[in-house]
Amino acid sequence: MFNLESVFYNAAEIFFRFIGLVPRKSAIRISGFLGKVLFLVDSKHRKIALDNLMYAFGHQKSTYEIRFLAKQVFINLVQVIFEVGWSLRLDERRLVKYFKMDGFRHLKKAYEKGKGVLVLTAHCGNWEFLAVAGSMIEYPVSMVVRPLDFKPMDRFFINLRSRFGGKIIPKQRSLRAILRSLDRKEMVVLLMDQNVDWYEGVFVDFMGHRACTSKGLALLALRTGAPVVPVFMVREKSGFRAEFGPEIFTVETGDKQKDIEINTQEYNRVIENFIRRYPDQWFWVHQRWKTKPYQAWPRKTDR
Repeated sequence: MFNLESVFYNAAEIFFRFIGLVPRKSAIRISGFLGKVLFLVDSKHRKIALDNLMYAFGHQKSTYEIRFLAKQVFINLVQVIFEVGWSLRLDERRLVKYFKMDGFRHLKKAYEKGKGVLVLTAHCGNWEFLAVAGSMIEYPVSMVVRPLDFKPMDRFFINLRSRFGGKIIPKQRSLRAILRSLDRKEMVVLLMDQNVDWYEGVFVDFMGHRACTSKGLALLALRTGAPVVPVFMVREKSGFRAEFGPEIFTVETGDKQKDIEINTQEYNRVIENFIRRYPDQWFWVHQRWKTKPYQAWPRKTDR
């Protein structure tokens, strides 16, 4: 029976495997060209990136510097696509040769507490390779992700992220699955750098401005006592580096709302510090400050 979803899935896999045939050095040069072209033709995301960069760095960088940085962001995104294709050609043993880890001791120390680990991360470098880092450390890993709207592409990335043994937890109604993973002493990876609606988050500082940030990680840390450890995937000339930071200790004052805000603010601070070190490797084409504080105010009809 004809299955349109399977047709699109197979087309996606053929596409990524085809571009994966391009040698890495050539892919870097091609990404530089295509990234600049994409910057010129994709006016919607170009404007988002420029607005975000100006919002974050307008008082520090010139208009020329911000525009140059925005082009690098688009180049990074094209590189992610080529790297996904390249990774499909390699088995786990060959792929891990291109990866190294810094600060693994922080994760090991947290894992040995026996409560599982909540891993804080962001869309930095090639975030799709976090699953590779998970296979290197040999701890059981689950990743909380938002399913893609286009089902064939969602299926492709589920297979990509889980091919080395990692598990995928769909973001919607994920609480029970996360708690079960922590009970099994697993690591649970959460991306915490995107905008959420006002009822899903709290407004805390990010890059000098109030940003509605998911309160899910703080709630999980407070409820379970699981340690929180940050990790970011950095692209380097020789390959990739998973950078683990020290445990972010959970603050508990007895005031739940205050605790959520304090801990979420600390998560944002850690992400921000990383982004300031590698601004060209973050996902600036996302509307991070889309939800405004006034949207959380009650309407007259609600009073």
